[in-house]
Amino acid sequence: MSSVTISDLFEIHSERLALEWVAGRAGGGRSIKSDEVHPETRRKIVGDHISTLETRRDHSADLGSNKSLVGHLNLIHPNQIQVLGSFEIQYLSGLRAISREDAIRQLLSHEPHCIVVADSQLVPEQLGTACEESSTPLFTSTLASNKLSDDLHYYLSNLLAEVVTLHGVYLEVMSIGVLLTGESGVGKSELALELITRGHRLIADDAPEFSRIAPDIVNGTCPKGLLDFLEVRGLGILNVRELLGAGALRSNKYLRLIIRLERLEGEGLINLDRLEGSYSERRVLGLDFPEIVLPVTAGRNLAVLVECAARNHILRMSGYNSADDFMHRQRALLDKAV
Repeated sequence: MSSVTISDLFEIHSERLALEWVAGRAGGGRSIKSDEVHPETRRKIVGDHISTLETRRDHSADLGSNKSLVGHLNLIHPNQIQVLGSFEIQYLSGLRAISREDAIRQLLSHEPHCIVVADSQLVPEQLGTACEESSTPLFTSTLASNKLSDDLHYYLSNLLAEVVTLHGVYLEVMSIGVLLTGESGVGKSELALELITRGHRLIADDAPEFSRIAPDIVNGTCPKGLLDFLEVRGLGILNVRELLGAGALRSNKYLRLIIRLERLEGEGLINLDRLEGSYSERRVLGLDFPEIVLPVTAGRNLAVLVECAARNHILRMSGYNSADDFMHRQRALLDKAV
């Protein structure tokens, strides 16, 4: 189970989110866990302001762990990260002092991980004092509240996503993420080096990490300890950045295609489907990805074959299948002959 503390979130993304920590620093150790991130998490705004605080208490008593991750101020269905924009600050400012104090107390009783006042709004004095006393991290941001909520969702999804490490070399080839796999010594790194010299980009060698950041997206990145490096048998460890420049590297890419290198001879080569090729599927983090087996034999230009495989997969994603087109043409010719 992945987790991130509020302090870590602030340290990593304070600049992108234009955050300033104004109160409750003692609560920086509060931790957001991956099992708390619900797929239905959406923006929630204060609904009926006429509702009484007593009614809100009745509703909130049954929430349990079903709180959404990020959302606008909501005392009925509280969010783990409460965002207060101009609308919410205006609402709180319009309450009488005793009602405002009751609303803030109700907000903090749900123990949000943190509160963010967006839209360059001033923090109400009562809110700042209450957050400091309860050690609830309180931030301000110059970003619009809607953008702030969306960005927080995106960054937290990445930080808390389930991660799996796969053996192979991960590259950007023809603008798509391609994972080269195969048994040790089959030539993955040598092939990757040739592809890089042909203008494609390295993401990770040996142990790329993949995380599912959306229902249909798996993102591939490189562990910090392996950044920039590629191991090639006979040459040892190479620093690709120093050898070929930053343009030969890519920090991440969505996984689209897996190519498995196999040593095949004789019957193994003969038995390959010559019409459709060796397409199959491999499951990664609950999603199925196309996997192609490329035979490794003397005289084959594997770099060209990988480029062609990537181009062909892009065509397949657009709806065109060359094997289907070929069979359609043959049937049309046979029909004419008859």
